[in-house]
Amino acid sequence: MELSILTLCYLIGSLTFIIGLKMLSNPATARKGNLIAAGGMTIAIAGTIFLYKDEGGNALHNYPWIFGGLVIGGIIGTLAAKKVKMTAMPEMVSLFNGMGGACAALISITEFNHLSDSFALVMGGDGEVRLTLLIIFAGLIIGSISFAGSMIAWGKLNGKVKDFSFGGQHIINLVIFFVIILLAAYIIGWAPDTTVTLFYIVLGLSLLYGVFFVLPIGGADMPVVISLLNSFTGVAAACGGFLYDNKVMLTGGILVGAAGTLLTILMCKAMNRSLKNVLIGSFGANNKNGGGSGSGGGSKDQGNYKEISLSDAAVVMSYAHKVLIVPGYGLAVAQAQHACHELEKLLTEKGVEVKYAIHPVAGRMPGHMNVLLAEADVSYDKLLEMEQANEEFASTDVVLILGANDVVNPAAKTDTDSPIYGMPILEVEQAKTVIVNKRSMKPGYAGIENDLFFRPKTSMLFGDAKKVLLDLIGEIKNL
Repeated sequence: MELSILTLCYLIGSLTFIIGLKMLSNPATARKGNLIAAGGMTIAIAGTIFLYKDEGGNALHNYPWIFGGLVIGGIIGTLAAKKVKMTAMPEMVSLFNGMGGACAALISITEFNHLSDSFALVMGGDGEVRLTLLIIFAGLIIGSISFAGSMIAWGKLNGKVKDFSFGGQHIINLVIFFVIILLAAYIIGWAPDTTVTLFYIVLGLSLLYGVFFVLPIGGADMPVVISLLNSFTGVAAACGGFLYDNKVMLTGGILVGAAGTLLTILMCKAMNRSLKNVLIGSFGANNKNGGGSGSGGGSKDQGNYKEISLSDAAVVMSYAHKVLIVPGYGLAVAQAQHACHELEKLLTEKGVEVKYAIHPVAGRMPGHMNVLLAEADVSYDKLLEMEQANEEFASTDVVLILGANDVVNPAAKTDTDSPIYGMPILEVEQAKTVIVNKRSMKPGYAGIENDLFFRPKTSMLFGDAKKVLLDLIGEIKNL
């Protein structure tokens, strides 16, 4: 009876994961989907703690350690989530993702130690032990790479780790990876006397590979890297599900791995870059193209840009029929999403149609701008995806760009020498007037200059996004 109840708990958990993931695909249902999946996970955890029994009929023990870990982890996670600023959300995602990879690696280490007495069976050709070892090494390698890579991504996103690469680094990465695979295959196939030592060498090399894997990847590619590492963590968790014959853990890991892989493909498509180019091209890193002095990495005389005053911007936007707002990382840095929503409501009261144009890779993680605007209670119907927005720019009177750079750079369509050439962008230049809010003329995350800033229809509005928006609101109210 207990087994059937536990199976039912796992079935409910698996179903809620699938339903929650489906709901996450729509901003209007994403929050509810998250809660449903979390509820299913709670049921699965409770069922495992109170109903699980091993083959010998023994239930779990060490409840003080189990509940102590749950309480401590729950408190830390809750406080971290409540205190995190939206600007720091991408690095928190990387940090939590890395913890998932570390857990998967620890499971492999634990199960390897449990299996150490059975190594002699491998020499005798025990296929079951070989299969178990294969799953252990898969979880160890993938989980360790995910953990180390996520920690570097976390450091790069919060500015503590700089982009770093050296000549032949990608070749060295491949050599390390092949050594890892060969050592794992050697242990699985022959189980030598030095098995334990070699196992921890594989662990160390996997961590090293995770570090080298992410270090050279440029800032503009970080959304893709976060998605890819997330899929790694899911696959590593699925390996743990295989080891423990835990259906809900297996299902959750497969879903995360599949969703992360699909999201990685979508991010690459949104940037018109193959995954190989992301991993090898170092787009946006501090390399020879990172100087950002020109659209193609070299110096280029763009001419002069023109500025617009707050009062003029207020007049132009107040008497427009349609305004599209393009949010970028500069909006997140300034914590200006609430001020932006206030501006939207003020313009709407004046009869102006206001919408938001969202690029898939705007910000530092997939969906960053959607999450940012959701925090300010912006209506989901006002959020336009790139394809929808591009159809509306031609009929738009004013485009207000808040901290976005590379995702609106026309060089992606016109300059064949540009590193971002071919990347789909928000075609804001089709609008009648373009107002760009930036702190300075400094290049964006990809390190390249933006042709848009020098176009005749473009005017620059310099300053912190939050202050500029609040001042703009004041000017509009005084009209």
